[in-house]
Amino acid sequence: MNPHPQGVRCSAPEAASTALTDTAAMDKHLLGGIAWTAAAKWTSQMLTWLCLLLVARILEPRDFGVVGVAGVYLGLIAVFSEFGFGSAVITLRDLTVDEIAQINTFSVISGAIGFLVSCALAMPIGWFFRSPELPAVIIVMSTNFLILGFKTVPSSVLQKDFRFKRLSLIDSLAAITQSLCVLLLAWLGRGYWALALGSVVGAMVATALNVASRPWRFERPRLKSVAYAVNFSWQVLVVRLSWVLYSDADFLVAGRVLGTTALGAYTFAWNLATLPVEKVTALVGQVTPAFFSANHADHNALRRYLQSLTEAVSLVTFPATIGLGLVAPEFIGLFLGSRWSDAVAPLEVLAFYGSIRSVSALLGPLLTALRETRFLMWTNIAAAVLMPLLFYVGSRWGPSGIACGWIVGYPFIALPLYRKAFRRVGMPFRNYLVAIRPALDASLVMIFAVGALKLVVPVQWPLYLRFGIEVVAGATAYLIVLLVLHIDRLRSFIDFYRRLRNNKAAGG
Repeated sequence: MNPHPQGVRCSAPEAASTALTDTAAMDKHLLGGIAWTAAAKWTSQMLTWLCLLLVARILEPRDFGVVGVAGVYLGLIAVFSEFGFGSAVITLRDLTVDEIAQINTFSVISGAIGFLVSCALAMPIGWFFRSPELPAVIIVMSTNFLILGFKTVPSSVLQKDFRFKRLSLIDSLAAITQSLCVLLLAWLGRGYWALALGSVVGAMVATALNVASRPWRFERPRLKSVAYAVNFSWQVLVVRLSWVLYSDADFLVAGRVLGTTALGAYTFAWNLATLPVEKVTALVGQVTPAFFSANHADHNALRRYLQSLTEAVSLVTFPATIGLGLVAPEFIGLFLGSRWSDAVAPLEVLAFYGSIRSVSALLGPLLTALRETRFLMWTNIAAAVLMPLLFYVGSRWGPSGIACGWIVGYPFIALPLYRKAFRRVGMPFRNYLVAIRPALDASLVMIFAVGALKLVVPVQWPLYLRFGIEVVAGATAYLIVLLVLHIDRLRSFIDFYRRLRNNKAAGG
């Protein structure tokens, strides 16, 4: 139970989060949040990725397809069950303790409604996709709504209070537990149930740790009291709903038009291609909303954060995503075998799309902090109309055609977001280009180096040798360009980190 009295606004750690207006203090908290989150996520990521590869060697593509279809539907219902309450708690920084308690109750009720709706629709969805296994999988995975309804407010308050060290440890422990559970169940021969039950275990661990770290009481909802928060949450709901509709439409088209086996290949290619992106964007997405909202009136700070974070994200994600696309045939053949060969072509396309998505992911939290949720809503609604059409047309060429839909359509989604964000914070486009130029220059040279090697290295050489040569050559080319052409930018990052470390030491 939370001991705070009703009606008190932002007491204790809540008050601290709103008082952080000093630039040096904000920078220190931002760097600390990203550092802790990055360390925890990338440490757990190594084990998670290894488990994914091992599971892929045990399970069949169709197992991933069944759970992938369930994930499309459940992602849609998850938007309704969460209803944007977490964003409201993080962004609306003047909510009272009593109002957050009412939102906590709303969150649990929404989760229960999401579970009941899923149970009612499970059988019709199974008929639609002609998959007799699907209804049971949907019902089991829908228990996540009941579980995560208790997590939304505690997790959001931890973000609002800049408790990123605690959040990163919780997320890492949940991810590791889920991965090990999936691997164990797959080894025991449970097929697609390994993936389904693993997600439930991960949700249980994450919820239990968040609630234990930041328990929050419940209060009888009074709509009049939280009307502004509910209205804000409704706009966030539409943004997320339309985002889920267009971002998951490729899975829906693949499952309906191409079947569960092709969907399994596409799903696995998507998971591999976006894994580095998801981890980095999840890292930044967990940290930045609280900082953007705390500085929503300081456009100078927002410009600086956007430019610095874009440069840092691109330096990490561009080589990981583009590099994976360059070595996709060797990677799939070496680690997964010939039965996953259908995943090569979509992996090559989606890896390049992932590099674009990694840097544009900062725009959503920024525009939300600037209260541009209505603009985000209409942009995503337009995307929800455009992208499914492109995926359907692309399905004529199989999974790789669906993947190409992202390359064709995503610029029409991202460009309006860039224009609005630059206009609101007063950032010239050339400044943004300066931010991504180091990663872009190094990536272009990496593409040329790996492409040239593919032409000269004999195909008769062992697969592991060709893969190793291409990886080493690509990474070397990327680092050389950074050290020769952009050493000043690397030094500025090091100097910035040292300054913050010195300020922290001086402050005790």
